[in-house]
Amino acid sequence: MIDPDILRVVAITDNIRDGQAGLTARALAAISGGATCVQLRLKDVQPRDLIEIAREMVRVLPVPLIVNDRADVAIAAGASGVHLGADDVPAVTIRTIVPQQFIIGVSVGSDDEIAGASGADYVGIGPLFATVSKDDAGNPIGTAEFARLAARIGLPAVAIGGISAANARLAMDAGACGIASIAAIFGISDPAAGATALRSATETSHPARASH
Repeated sequence: MIDPDILRVVAITDNIRDGQAGLTARALAAISGGATCVQLRLKDVQPRDLIEIAREMVRVLPVPLIVNDRADVAIAAGASGVHLGADDVPAVTIRTIVPQQFIIGVSVGSDDEIAGASGADYVGIGPLFATVSKDDAGNPIGTAEFARLAARIGLPAVAIGGISAANARLAMDAGACGIASIAAIFGISDPAAGATALRSATETSHPARASH
């Protein structure tokens, strides 16, 4: 059973434009600002290089590292877990070959993808809002659909897709245990400030709720 607090603010990496050292430094900055988990998402990096990057991050980061898509890379690097997409090896299969404490997350965006959550510890549901960080993200599902899917799945749910400090609280009010973002943390010049803003937004009551 995963501790949902680990998923409060998931910082998803964007690219390696400033090298391995630069990426690690940005991840550390995000953590200093309040990120509780880092998801290593580097689509254009070869597996051999990705393992080395992940190993270095595991060595220096004080929070769990989740590797995007590649369970083999996550295992080889000693990462805390993997986050799987709809086209990856199913979570229920990965579960049979990983240590008991290994974290498995799965992306879900519709009822058709709910079955893929079998064997997972948590789900990333979205895109909640419109996003430019993923070309294949699809249309935003909105908070009502997020809440419905989260309730159906019954696992800790992380909101992803177009998340910002301005709308993070809406995700939490819809039942999210946390939020995940690329652009609002790694897509700006100050990842620490971006993470701080997101963390603060998840912990502040929405005006509509605060009035009660």
